[in-house]
Amino acid sequence: MTNSNRKLTPGKAAGALSVGLGLAAMTLLGGCVVRVATPPPPPPPRVVYNPPPPPPAPAPAVDVEVQATEAPPPLPDYDQPPPPDDGYLWTPGYWAWSGGGYYWVPGTWVQPPRVGVLWTPGYWGFVGGVYAFHAGYWGPHVGFYGGVNYGFGYVGVGFAGGRWVGNSFAYNRSVTNVTNVTVIHNTYNETVVNNVSVNNRVSFNGGAGIAAQPTPQERAAAAEPHVPPTVAQRQHVQEAQRNPALAARANGGHPAIAATPRPGAFNAPGVVGAHGAAAPVAQTRALSAPGAGAPGNSGTRPGQPVAGQPGGARPGAGQPSVAQPGAAHPGAAQPNAVRPNGAAPNTANGGHPPVTAAKAPPKNNPPAKPKPEERKREER
Repeated sequence: MTNSNRKLTPGKAAGALSVGLGLAAMTLLGGCVVRVATPPPPPPPRVVYNPPPPPPAPAPAVDVEVQATEAPPPLPDYDQPPPPDDGYLWTPGYWAWSGGGYYWVPGTWVQPPRVGVLWTPGYWGFVGGVYAFHAGYWGPHVGFYGGVNYGFGYVGVGFAGGRWVGNSFAYNRSVTNVTNVTVIHNTYNETVVNNVSVNNRVSFNGGAGIAAQPTPQERAAAAEPHVPPTVAQRQHVQEAQRNPALAARANGGHPAIAATPRPGAFNAPGVVGAHGAAAPVAQTRALSAPGAGAPGNSGTRPGQPVAGQPGGARPGAGQPSVAQPGAAHPGAAQPNAVRPNGAAPNTANGGHPPVTAAKAPPKNNPPAKPKPEERKREER
């Protein structure tokens, strides 16, 4: 019996099959490349930027109008004019700067832009080698104004010249010049204690000036909503700049117009000059002007007759002789003269007679002289 005719028993067949399957599996596994999966690298750490905390906030900045390289003059000594009417608030005078130097902006009474606001004056501050002017403003409370003692309630800190009571402003008569209580009804008297250590007339803060820093209340007031100066206040400053007598070089620090009753009223009654100041230039010119004080002045010279005034018209001066009321001129009707036909007096001119040209009285001409021929005949 040959091997080809040999039959496999079931057990042997199963074993051979197992061996074949094992060899086939090994062959398949031998051709496979085993790869080990590695996890992806972690993302870079997230950087979170935390900004540094802001530095402590100084006093809120105010507008700087102008800068100068020299210190402003000391504040002049002057009296406060009385308020012109109820509801006006005092704004102290100060030195302002232009290209030609310092000039004085007179203190004045101003109508506030609305009820409930107070005026914080501007001030000069020396910082970084220059003098910077911080503009004034209106607000619910008075802020920092450099510690400058402007007077009349502005003693360097706050304001003691008055306060709002509802919709009306009440004036402290202890520090404001309220004299006519029939016009200014809301007044009170409250003593003001001046806590300024050195009561001088230094007009700027910092450097060799006043060493004052804003209080917490003044810092809070500076952060409140503000109202800029009114149109009348700006015009007041412009008028002061145009007035040569208010320049510090001209008045030596003693302006003749130190305070006014209203903005821009530099020639009005009630203008106050600084102590030791000369007469205002405008006032001097007005007093020395030709025909000053004469009603109806039209620029005539002193002593020059004016037409329309008694003795004003002179015959032969290039004008006709004009009859004046009450002057007796031939041919002119008099107020009490008898009028023909009972005519009523003319009241169109207030009972005065009409102005008519005066007629010269008739001349008594001498008899005509005879001609030479007639004289010869008479002699014959």
